[in-house]
Amino acid sequence: MIRILVLHGPNLNLLGSREQSIYGSTSLDEINMAIGQLARREGIHIEARQSNHEGELVMWIQEAKDNFDGLVINPAAYTHTSVALRDAIVAVGLPTVEVHLSNIHRREPFRRRSFIAPIALGQISGFGMTSYQLGIQALMEFLSRARTTDMAKTSNVDTGVRES
Repeated sequence: MIRILVLHGPNLNLLGSREQSIYGSTSLDEINMAIGQLARREGIHIEARQSNHEGELVMWIQEAKDNFDGLVINPAAYTHTSVALRDAIVAVGLPTVEVHLSNIHRREPFRRRSFIAPIALGQISGFGMTSYQLGIQALMEFLSRARTTDMAKTSNVDTGVRES
């Protein structure tokens, strides 16, 4: 079973009441419920966590190495400031997808730079709650392909190739 950790960064606990013109009226609980429905539908395990503390997010990333197959992260404001999150993701080596509710590339110039995007499989932004669903689906597809490739490499299928 595919196991994905979804991390929500700072201030995302205020979704639904925070800057609705940018982030919409969907709450974090509603996002997590939709993620849970997707997990049940796809037969995967998803665990979602939120923290306003950079160190806690780093700890969760480090702990994920032995417990999850991949990571979907909305680093929120830490996107633009946290080398620590970036380094933790690199250190654990989990396939990672970065997601954002708003299109960070259409916002203030300082929000257009991500420390996470260069080390992630990809970045999905601007689709509200759907950004999370697309990120999870993309990561599932990547992990499924990786497992199929690994199984093909290790299978005992006779390929017909003989050593001389």
